[in-house]
Amino acid sequence: MPAALNNFRTTLADITTTTSDVYTPPLGYSTVVLLAQVSNTGNDTIQITADVRRSGVSTSLINEASIPTNDAISLLTGRLILQYGDTLQLSSSDDTSAQLVLSYLETLITGS
Repeated sequence: MPAALNNFRTTLADITTTTSDVYTPPLGYSTVVLLAQVSNTGNDTIQITADVRRSGVSTSLINEASIPTNDAISLLTGRLILQYGDTLQLSSSDDTSAQLVLSYLETLITGS
């Protein structure tokens, strides 16, 4: 069966103090990130850092943004395009309080 041309997906992840690769587009696909939201479920304010890594170089999306307890922050104000080999990385100032919801559209890259 041929690969689907477009796939809408959602990834859920707990974010810790260790910088983690939370998403990389699969081979043959480019990705449009539609939503990237981090919630603080803990009892203290936390800080979130998010980067896009491309060709070994990290570019900051958001750096140590504060999220009060029982609140959330959107990492994007628009859309983010990721190509195969790009990686979205996140870390938090707390190991147990940050939760990510990432919604995106993967599109198969077809030859011309």
